[in-house]
Amino acid sequence: MTDTDAGADAPPVPGAEPGIRILAQFIRDLSFENPRAPEALRPSQDQPQIDLQVEMNARGREDGLFEVDLKLSARAGRPDGALFHVELLYGGVFQISGVPAEEMEPVLLIECPRYMFPFARRIIAEVTAEGGFPPFLLDPIDFAGVYAARKAQQDPTVGHA
Repeated sequence: MTDTDAGADAPPVPGAEPGIRILAQFIRDLSFENPRAPEALRPSQDQPQIDLQVEMNARGREDGLFEVDLKLSARAGRPDGALFHVELLYGGVFQISGVPAEEMEPVLLIECPRYMFPFARRIIAEVTAEGGFPPFLLDPIDFAGVYAARKAQQDPTVGHA
């Protein structure tokens, strides 16, 4: 869900370079579950199955800035049961300039999460390591692909001629 009206009142200055400034990044919510510890920490020949969910949300603020949330949820399990579940809601505050209103949503839901991802990835790696597992390093995420899939879900006619 995106509310990009706040802060988009001023038209971009012709010829001005688009700019994105990260003013703050923070953990909004973090959860780690290790339901079968210590048994789940034993070595196994079975590779864990990973289920990864990615969500991005953005909203304009009254001060003309934008808040972006990146939610990453990973569940790992083997045939004998769950290993861990980690969920991170990572937030950022951005100042965006020189971007036309019609291009603001992709900037907020693709470019801003790209800036935030390395920090969120590190947090997930550290918390899984503290949970007794090897650090879980997320593969890079194609935020443009996630955004396009989400838009197609919202409007099935998108992308079909």
